[in-house]
Amino acid sequence: MSDLIPSSIEMPKTEKDDPRVGYWLQNKPQKTKVVLIGFPSDEGVRRNGGREGASEAPDKIRQELYKMTPDAEETTLFIDLIEHTTDVGDLKTSGNLEEDQQKLGNIVAGYLEQGVIPIILGGGHETAYGHFSGYAEANLKTSIFNLDAHTDVRPLNNGKAHSGSPFRQALEHETSVETYLVAGLQPYSVARSHLKFIDEHGGDYLFRDETNITSISGFFHRHESERLMVTFDMDVVDQSQAPGVSAPCANGIAADLWLTAAYLAGRNEQVTSFDLSEFNPRYDRDSQTAKLAALTIWHFLLGLSQRS
Repeated sequence: MSDLIPSSIEMPKTEKDDPRVGYWLQNKPQKTKVVLIGFPSDEGVRRNGGREGASEAPDKIRQELYKMTPDAEETTLFIDLIEHTTDVGDLKTSGNLEEDQQKLGNIVAGYLEQGVIPIILGGGHETAYGHFSGYAEANLKTSIFNLDAHTDVRPLNNGKAHSGSPFRQALEHETSVETYLVAGLQPYSVARSHLKFIDEHGGDYLFRDETNITSISGFFHRHESERLMVTFDMDVVDQSQAPGVSAPCANGIAADLWLTAAYLAGRNEQVTSFDLSEFNPRYDRDSQTAKLAALTIWHFLLGLSQRS
């Protein structure tokens, strides 16, 4: 794992009877069940003409996540999980997106083969193709669930990957995706040709006004794969609650729905990996989006801790 750089974020200093999540995440458990991996890249956003800055996100998320307490209602279950969770640091990114995605895929593959659940802190949404590459490298079939305002199945730009192309790349990969499911789409941000592409590849989609707890829960089970890769793009959240993103959304979904979806993903035993992408600290306000991103990871961990 020499491609990883340990995080420099310090554990918060609190009283012994008030421990925080960072205390456990900085430990190295004997038996690891979950790992956090940072992917500090926004080269794909740059190539896609978006606002750069997502490469600064992983440590900003850690700063907020490390300060959070274990769940106060189901403390034992939560601690039982995070005692077996570790933060392995950030991938050493080079700026060569294709190489960086492959490196991420190699790391993710190693954990998937061990039955460890990777949680990837992006990064632009090019993170998702590196994430998927882990399944391809491990020769594991998977379906994909994407919570996003956009389909992200755009063609490559002059043969190069970008933040708008990860799921076209995944669907066209020789290790084919079994089903691609995307929820939260904004009808003013989606081309009909992209919906047709999803239809032709056996996928399905929900628009913003169709996206609710019931439909998201249904989508988590609307596939026949043994595995489900989950990816959350923060630009699906309303910009009043998530201003720090590459492409702000004036009428996005509510933060409550977003967090509940993260919890449901954690609870779902078919979910074998998770990434959070497109948080852009340069455009954040009072760390509002950073806190929401960290709380997203916290809710996913909460769901994981309650698996039967």
